[in-house]
Amino acid sequence: MFSFNRLAVSLRTLQKLTEAQRWHHTSLTNELIENMDKKATWDRFYTENGSKGQFKNFEWFFGFHSVKDFILPTLQTMSHSGIGPFNILDMGCGTSALGPCIYRTSPCAVKVTCADISPVAVKLMEKNTNLASIQPCNPSSALAFLELDCTKLRGHFGTRSLDMILDKGTTDALVRSKEGQVKAGQIMRQCLQVLNPSGVLLQFSDEDPDARLIWIEKEIRGAEQTADVGVHEVGELRGVSYFCYQISPCTSPHS
Repeated sequence: MFSFNRLAVSLRTLQKLTEAQRWHHTSLTNELIENMDKKATWDRFYTENGSKGQFKNFEWFFGFHSVKDFILPTLQTMSHSGIGPFNILDMGCGTSALGPCIYRTSPCAVKVTCADISPVAVKLMEKNTNLASIQPCNPSSALAFLELDCTKLRGHFGTRSLDMILDKGTTDALVRSKEGQVKAGQIMRQCLQVLNPSGVLLQFSDEDPDARLIWIEKEIRGAEQTADVGVHEVGELRGVSYFCYQISPCTSPHS
């Protein structure tokens, strides 16, 4: 079984605690806030967290149980043109248990790829997932870990090759960093290119819809592929409200 870290951190909460100098889980919190678009920052973060003894999954925002009712029913209602498993990408996975939990609980056959820019995070996940010896709900499911800069999705995934992309805090981390907003836009536009026509990008965020929807619509205007956008409230945890932004490629041409 997985060992879950009870500490699930909101980026908004992290920023407030950093300003008050009361967040002591890592020595690089100021660097983390300002440089969340940098590979070196995350390598150091996961190295420090991985050196504390027994492995624990580190969750931004919340764990799988908080969003399973968004993910699993969506998979079950999606149309599938192929005969193989649904291809799912957990983008910027870090050491979250989100991807492995989908692999373990999905009744649909899935191929879950957990991708992160930090090789430290990827190696920690590979090692501890192998030690846990988890088994899939569906025997045709598969789980893989990948070191990947998500600004280069098109270099690894083909056009219309993915059914679902999960973004739990990755976009939030980028748009809060000094130089990350441009990268966040690049990533979202590439997501639309690698999703199949019935696929979906699920962005989990603590950013209010009034701000996030404006940003999404602005970035979509610069994309080759138009998209439909919806939002659902995930709920409130520890005084912070969370939302699920559903971004799906449009089948209609550009207007």
